[in-house]
Amino acid sequence: MDGDASSKRKNMSFLRPLKHSRLFSVNDLSKYNGIEGSKGLYLSILGKVYDVKKGKQHYGPGGSYHSFAGKDASRAFITGDFNETGLSDDVLDLTPQELKSIIHWTEFYARDYKYRGKLIGRYYDAYGNPTSYHNQVMNKIKTARNKMVDEESEKLSYPPCNSEWSQDSGTRVWCSSLSGGIQRDWVGVPRMLYEPGSESHRCACIKDPTNTPLKGRLQEYKDCHPKAASCKVHS
Repeated sequence: MDGDASSKRKNMSFLRPLKHSRLFSVNDLSKYNGIEGSKGLYLSILGKVYDVKKGKQHYGPGGSYHSFAGKDASRAFITGDFNETGLSDDVLDLTPQELKSIIHWTEFYARDYKYRGKLIGRYYDAYGNPTSYHNQVMNKIKTARNKMVDEESEKLSYPPCNSEWSQDSGTRVWCSSLSGGIQRDWVGVPRMLYEPGSESHRCACIKDPTNTPLKGRLQEYKDCHPKAASCKVHS
């Protein structure tokens, strides 16, 4: 239990304030874009500034991530939109599901690059204090984080099916004692498992479909025997 708690605290470390922060204005940060004569190679994500010089092949001029240098373009980490509008630090309109990807990016920079300070603007005020906007985004990210934990737990209990497609027979899904990469002592039967309040679903292997708290979210595959371990998917 203590180990799990420690791991969770470590994984959420990017949400905690960092010490020894220098405050950058937008203009200050723009001088760290890595071009000849610049002061260095920095970027900001969610208002936290990192020195990415050691990754200059990626972030320097000509690199695939140079668009992020000298600015906060947090939104583009999620959307992949590198035009002028997309290179924005505004992410509040994105869903918790979309914000999942930025969790991994923030953890990556906090782990692999030197932290240099905070960017004054949308996320931090002139004194380095978190803004109301910052707090709203962090709350949304925590929601996304909690959902990720719930989804991983659900996958362990209801593992993904194996699947294959061929031109002759179409798509087939099936369960095994190792489907979804989750080893277990049971096989289960394929069912469509729907997201709550959504038409989105995935194939899950259900140990006992007659006795599960997810019963209202499950649907059998058409023309497939309820106890079959393999089903053909009809489009």
